[in-house]
Amino acid sequence: MLRGLRKLAVVAADYAFAVRHQLRAGLDRSDPGVLVRSSGRRIPVVLLPGVYETWRFLLPLARHLHERGHPVHIVNTLRWNVSTIAEGSARVAAYLEHADLDRVAIVAHSKGGLIAKHLMETPGVGHKVVRAITVATPFAGSTLARFVPLPTVRALGPSGAEVLELARRTSANARIVAVSPDFDPHIPGGSHLDGATNIRLGISGHFRILGSRELFDVLDEYLDEM
Repeated sequence: MLRGLRKLAVVAADYAFAVRHQLRAGLDRSDPGVLVRSSGRRIPVVLLPGVYETWRFLLPLARHLHERGHPVHIVNTLRWNVSTIAEGSARVAAYLEHADLDRVAIVAHSKGGLIAKHLMETPGVGHKVVRAITVATPFAGSTLARFVPLPTVRALGPSGAEVLELARRTSANARIVAVSPDFDPHIPGGSHLDGATNIRLGISGHFRILGSRELFDVLDEYLDEM
Protein backbone atom coordinates (compact mmCIF):
# COMPACT_ATOMS: atom_id res chain seq x y z
CA MET A 1 0.00 0.00 0.00
CA LEU A 2 2.81 2.38 0.88
CA ARG A 3 4.44 1.66 -2.48
CA GLY A 4 1.19 2.50 -4.25
CA LEU A 5 0.86 5.74 -2.30
CA ARG A 6 4.41 6.70 -3.19
CA LYS A 7 3.67 6.14 -6.88
CA LEU A 8 0.53 8.27 -6.62
CA ALA A 9 2.62 11.00 -5.03
CA VAL A 10 5.09 10.79 -7.92
CA VAL A 11 2.26 11.07 -10.45
CA ALA A 12 0.80 14.09 -8.66
CA ALA A 13 4.18 15.82 -8.46
CA ASP A 14 4.90 14.96 -12.10
CA TYR A 15 1.68 16.51 -13.37
CA ALA A 16 2.15 19.55 -11.15
CA PHE A 17 5.58 20.04 -12.75
CA ALA A 18 4.10 19.62 -16.24
CA VAL A 19 1.25 22.07 -15.66
CA ARG A 20 3.58 24.65 -14.15
CA HIS A 21 6.00 24.46 -17.05
CA GLN A 22 3.28 24.40 -19.70
CA LEU A 23 1.93 27.62 -18.21
CA ARG A 24 5.41 29.13 -18.16
CA ALA A 25 5.95 28.04 -21.76
CA GLY A 26 2.64 29.58 -22.79
CA LEU A 27 3.63 32.94 -21.34
CA ASP A 28 7.24 32.91 -22.53
CA ARG A 29 8.15 35.20 -25.43
CA SER A 30 11.89 34.53 -25.60
CA ASP A 31 13.54 34.92 -28.98
CA PRO A 32 14.90 31.47 -29.91
CA GLY A 33 17.42 33.12 -32.21
CA VAL A 34 19.35 34.35 -29.18
CA LEU A 35 20.14 30.73 -28.31
CA VAL A 36 22.10 30.48 -31.57
CA ARG A 37 23.49 33.98 -32.06
CA SER A 38 25.04 34.59 -28.63
CA SER A 39 26.55 31.19 -28.04
CA GLY A 40 29.96 29.58 -27.76
CA ARG A 41 31.86 27.20 -29.97
CA ARG A 42 30.74 23.83 -28.62
CA ILE A 43 28.83 21.40 -30.80
CA PRO A 44 25.43 22.73 -31.92
CA VAL A 45 22.46 21.09 -30.19
CA VAL A 46 19.03 20.60 -31.75
CA LEU A 47 16.27 20.52 -29.13
CA LEU A 48 13.28 18.23 -29.76
CA PRO A 49 10.24 18.33 -27.44
CA GLY A 50 7.76 15.55 -26.72
CA VAL A 51 4.19 15.18 -27.94
CA TYR A 52 1.96 18.16 -27.11
CA GLU A 53 5.02 20.13 -26.06
CA THR A 54 6.61 23.10 -27.78
CA TRP A 55 10.31 23.85 -27.53
CA ARG A 56 9.53 26.39 -24.81
CA PHE A 57 8.58 23.54 -22.48
CA LEU A 58 12.29 22.63 -22.60
CA LEU A 59 13.52 26.20 -22.12
CA PRO A 60 15.42 25.40 -18.88
CA LEU A 61 17.41 22.77 -20.81
CA ALA A 62 17.95 25.20 -23.68
CA ARG A 63 19.29 27.88 -21.37
CA HIS A 64 21.59 25.44 -19.61
CA LEU A 65 23.06 24.21 -22.89
CA HIS A 66 23.42 27.77 -24.14
CA GLU A 67 25.26 28.79 -20.98
CA ARG A 68 27.63 25.85 -21.52
CA GLY A 69 28.54 27.28 -24.92
CA HIS A 70 26.33 25.25 -27.25
CA PRO A 71 24.39 26.97 -30.03
CA VAL A 72 20.86 25.67 -29.40
CA HIS A 73 18.68 25.22 -32.48
CA ILE A 74 14.90 25.15 -32.40
CA VAL A 75 12.80 23.47 -35.11
CA ASN A 76 9.75 25.73 -35.06
CA THR A 77 7.96 23.68 -37.71
CA LEU A 78 7.46 20.90 -35.15
CA ARG A 79 5.07 23.20 -33.28
CA TRP A 80 3.25 20.94 -30.75
CA ASN A 81 4.86 17.79 -32.18
CA VAL A 82 1.61 16.07 -33.14
CA SER A 83 2.68 14.87 -36.60
CA THR A 84 3.91 11.35 -37.27
CA ILE A 85 7.45 10.38 -36.29
CA ALA A 86 8.47 10.27 -39.96
CA GLU A 87 7.00 13.71 -40.64
CA GLY A 88 8.75 15.14 -37.59
CA SER A 89 12.03 13.60 -38.73
CA ALA A 90 11.60 15.16 -42.19
CA ARG A 91 11.03 18.57 -40.63
CA VAL A 92 14.21 18.28 -38.58
CA ALA A 93 16.14 17.14 -41.67
CA ALA A 94 14.84 20.17 -43.59
CA TYR A 95 15.95 22.44 -40.76
CA LEU A 96 19.47 20.97 -40.77
CA GLU A 97 19.66 21.58 -44.52
CA HIS A 98 18.32 25.14 -44.22
CA ALA A 99 20.67 26.01 -41.34
CA ASP A 100 23.64 24.38 -43.11
CA LEU A 101 24.33 22.10 -40.14
CA ASP A 102 26.34 18.96 -40.87
CA ARG A 103 27.49 17.97 -37.36
CA VAL A 104 25.07 18.26 -34.47
CA ALA A 105 23.92 16.62 -31.27
CA ILE A 106 20.26 16.23 -30.36
CA VAL A 107 18.69 16.55 -26.92
CA ALA A 108 15.14 15.20 -26.98
CA HIS A 109 12.28 14.50 -24.60
CA SER A 110 9.89 11.55 -24.94
CA LYS A 111 8.51 11.36 -28.52
CA GLY A 112 11.27 13.74 -29.58
CA GLY A 113 13.71 10.89 -28.96
CA LEU A 114 11.85 8.69 -31.45
CA ILE A 115 12.12 11.47 -34.03
CA ALA A 116 15.85 11.74 -33.29
CA LYS A 117 16.35 7.99 -33.78
CA HIS A 118 14.35 8.02 -37.02
CA LEU A 119 16.48 10.88 -38.33
CA MET A 120 19.68 9.08 -37.35
CA GLU A 121 18.53 6.00 -39.26
CA THR A 122 17.70 8.01 -42.40
CA PRO A 123 20.21 7.67 -45.27
CA GLY A 124 21.76 10.91 -46.47
CA VAL A 125 21.08 12.85 -43.27
CA GLY A 126 21.52 10.50 -40.30
CA HIS A 127 25.30 10.92 -40.30
CA LYS A 128 24.87 14.59 -39.38
CA VAL A 129 23.71 13.59 -35.88
CA VAL A 130 26.81 12.41 -34.05
CA ARG A 131 25.00 11.89 -30.74
CA ALA A 132 21.48 12.02 -29.36
CA ILE A 133 20.63 12.27 -25.68
CA THR A 134 17.06 11.11 -25.24
CA VAL A 135 15.10 11.67 -22.04
CA ALA A 136 12.19 9.40 -21.05
CA THR A 137 11.69 8.13 -24.61
CA PRO A 138 9.35 5.15 -25.20
CA PHE A 139 11.59 3.20 -27.58
CA ALA A 140 9.40 0.11 -27.12
CA GLY A 141 6.22 2.16 -26.91
CA SER A 142 4.04 2.75 -23.87
CA THR A 143 1.35 0.30 -22.80
CA LEU A 144 -0.67 3.25 -21.51
CA ALA A 145 -0.94 4.92 -24.93
CA ARG A 146 -4.01 2.83 -25.87
CA PHE A 147 -6.00 4.45 -23.06
CA VAL A 148 -5.56 7.96 -24.49
CA PRO A 149 -8.28 8.87 -27.04
CA LEU A 150 -5.87 10.83 -29.22
CA PRO A 151 -4.43 9.22 -32.40
CA THR A 152 -1.09 10.99 -31.96
CA VAL A 153 -0.61 9.40 -28.54
CA ARG A 154 -2.13 6.01 -29.38
CA ALA A 155 0.40 5.67 -32.20
CA LEU A 156 3.09 5.51 -29.51
CA GLY A 157 1.84 2.19 -28.14
CA PRO A 158 3.95 -1.00 -28.37
CA SER A 159 2.07 -2.10 -31.50
CA GLY A 160 2.33 1.25 -33.25
CA ALA A 161 3.63 0.84 -36.81
CA GLU A 162 6.33 3.49 -36.48
CA VAL A 163 7.41 2.24 -33.06
CA LEU A 164 7.81 -1.31 -34.40
CA GLU A 165 9.67 -0.15 -37.50
CA LEU A 166 12.10 1.94 -35.44
CA ALA A 167 12.74 -1.03 -33.13
CA ARG A 168 13.86 -3.07 -36.13
CA ARG A 169 16.38 -0.42 -37.18
CA THR A 170 19.36 -0.47 -34.83
CA SER A 171 22.34 1.03 -36.68
CA ALA A 172 22.09 4.33 -34.78
CA ASN A 173 21.61 2.87 -31.30
CA ALA A 174 25.28 3.08 -30.34
CA ARG A 175 25.18 6.86 -30.84
CA ILE A 176 22.27 7.31 -28.45
CA VAL A 177 22.42 8.04 -24.72
CA ALA A 178 19.04 6.95 -23.36
CA VAL A 179 18.28 8.62 -20.03
CA SER A 180 15.34 7.44 -17.94
CA PRO A 181 13.85 8.29 -14.54
CA ASP A 182 13.77 5.76 -11.73
CA PHE A 183 9.99 5.47 -12.22
CA ASP A 184 8.13 6.82 -15.23
CA PRO A 185 4.34 6.85 -14.80
CA HIS A 186 3.89 7.38 -18.55
CA ILE A 187 6.19 4.57 -19.71
CA PRO A 188 5.75 1.56 -17.38
CA GLY A 189 8.19 -0.51 -19.44
CA GLY A 190 10.93 2.08 -19.18
CA SER A 191 13.15 3.72 -21.79
CA HIS A 192 15.86 1.09 -22.26
CA LEU A 193 17.34 0.84 -25.76
CA ASP A 194 19.51 -2.15 -26.67
CA GLY A 195 22.95 -1.10 -27.89
CA ALA A 196 22.66 2.42 -26.51
CA THR A 197 24.28 3.94 -23.44
CA ASN A 198 21.45 3.56 -20.92
CA ILE A 199 21.43 5.77 -17.83
CA ARG A 200 18.82 5.57 -15.08
CA LEU A 201 18.59 8.56 -12.77
CA GLY A 202 17.45 8.64 -9.16
CA ILE A 203 14.56 11.03 -9.76
CA SER A 204 11.09 9.77 -10.71
CA GLY A 205 8.66 11.33 -13.16
CA HIS A 206 8.25 11.61 -16.93
CA PHE A 207 8.38 15.40 -16.69
CA ARG A 208 10.19 16.13 -13.43
CA ILE A 209 13.36 14.55 -14.82
CA LEU A 210 13.65 17.60 -17.09
CA GLY A 211 14.40 19.81 -14.09
CA SER A 212 16.86 17.40 -12.50
CA ARG A 213 20.43 18.43 -11.74
CA GLU A 214 21.32 14.81 -12.50
CA LEU A 215 20.09 15.26 -16.06
CA PHE A 216 22.08 18.46 -16.52
CA ASP A 217 25.17 16.59 -15.34
CA VAL A 218 24.57 13.86 -17.94
CA LEU A 219 24.20 16.47 -20.67
CA ASP A 220 27.45 18.10 -19.63
CA GLU A 221 29.32 14.79 -19.48
CA TYR A 222 28.24 13.49 -22.87
CA LEU A 223 28.28 16.78 -24.78
CA ASP A 224 31.40 18.44 -23.38
CA GLU A 225 33.58 15.67 -24.81
CA MET A 226 32.43 16.39 -28.35
